[in-house]
Amino acid sequence: MATERQPGEMSAPQRVPGRGKRVGLGIVFLWFFIGGIAHFVATDTEMRIVPPYIPWPHLIVLVSGVFELLGAAGLLLRPTRFAAGVGLFVLTLAVTPAHIYMLQRPELFAAVPYWALILRLPLQAALLVLIAWSTSVPRGRYPGTGT
Repeated sequence: MATERQPGEMSAPQRVPGRGKRVGLGIVFLWFFIGGIAHFVATDTEMRIVPPYIPWPHLIVLVSGVFELLGAAGLLLRPTRFAAGVGLFVLTLAVTPAHIYMLQRPELFAAVPYWALILRLPLQAALLVLIAWSTSVPRGRYPGTGT
């Protein structure tokens, strides 16, 4: 006996992210996976962009690297994708002071072209939009509730 769908209920095929969302998820995953690894491979370089008013730059770099890797891993599984997206969104907001610091003190980052420093903030805004869109839950579906 076939069960009748309730109004607004999604069929199983619609729960699979579309091609655009899969590409978006791939970009977000690679961004944070590679970035997270960089926190451990190039710790000294990452520490240079931590503004001087933020204490314990070494610890901050390592902890944020762990969270980037955990967030990237969380994107891979549908049940954790939304939570990972929220975490990566908040983490991306939390690194804003580093982008602003680099823009305010470009002489400390001579190896980075000034145009790239300017471009970082709009790219960060675009990344925030991509994280929110690619990890969003279809309307009426909330992770872990079955509704």
